[in-house]
Amino acid sequence: MARRRQAVTMRHVAEDAAVSLQTVSRVLHDDANVRPAMRDRVKASIEKLGYVPSIAAQRMSGSRSYLLLALNDRDRTISDWTERQGTDWVDQMLLGGMLKCAEHGYRMLIELVDTHSRHVERELTAAIAALQPDGIILTPPHSDNDAILSVLRKQNIPFARIGSRGEGGGFKLEMNDEGAAAAATGHLIGAGHRSIGFIAGPQDYALSNWRIAGWQDAMAEAGFETAGLLARGDFGFESGVAAARQLLAREDRPTAIIASSDQMSLATLEVARELGLGIPRDLSVISFDNTPIVKFASPPLTAVDQPIAALTARAAELLIKVQRNPDLAESDQGTVIPASLVVRESTDAPGR
Repeated sequence: MARRRQAVTMRHVAEDAAVSLQTVSRVLHDDANVRPAMRDRVKASIEKLGYVPSIAAQRMSGSRSYLLLALNDRDRTISDWTERQGTDWVDQMLLGGMLKCAEHGYRMLIELVDTHSRHVERELTAAIAALQPDGIILTPPHSDNDAILSVLRKQNIPFARIGSRGEGGGFKLEMNDEGAAAAATGHLIGAGHRSIGFIAGPQDYALSNWRIAGWQDAMAEAGFETAGLLARGDFGFESGVAAARQLLAREDRPTAIIASSDQMSLATLEVARELGLGIPRDLSVISFDNTPIVKFASPPLTAVDQPIAALTARAAELLIKVQRNPDLAESDQGTVIPASLVVRESTDAPGR
């Protein structure tokens, strides 16, 4: 039987680099007072020997865990995974967060939490006790959940809130949802549309109302009415069907609809086909999300592309930086990474 390879320790690194154990520890903890030449020497030894810091040892010593934890909505995530609908929110979070963490020697894990559960505090406290993360990334609707924010403040854990502008501390990051909705509306107005419906997301997502405001502002600026042109869903397909039927049942039905998720946009296409409407001849459609499924819809959907990977990467970067500079939380608030509009074949001038 082959002998198990002896693990490389900090002592091996110190001997190879001809420095003290304390110097190796300071390099591993990104101590700014280490001379560049000394830092390079230690890092060269780490690379040569293949040394990997022990998370367990770091925790026992009371130092950082080099682990970030991202929280995502349990019910919605499990539903998306189970139904295999092509949504890629978690994929994009992993893409941005894990790559940024890797740059700094960190790891990122995702935990699913039910924001509506009476036991959310207990669930979160248990996750924190088990994983001891250096920081936590919150996604909607967790970003504005007072119970979750209270737990994190009591635990004194730095946190970042994607899609939030609310009080309660933490780094706030967003994609300017008003601007994204206004840009989508402006694209349709520029194509000649005057009656533009909007299918919003649920009330417990703050960004749902931001998008409504962007649509309403763009319509008002162009001198067009929005009365009777708003419907709500829950981001899911079935709710999109109900909302689209509500809007398209109007005698003066809209010539275009903006829907706040890809699933609700696909539902709008389905309802339009049931009514014999051509896309985009009789109805133009714009979606939010830009997940892979909209590229293969018939026709491919014009969509607001949410910069989820970029937002998560920036959130991770801020949480890692705050470990070295605790005052950063007060000086770097309200990060905006704007969304973009990807134009495809589902939008055109009315009747074309």
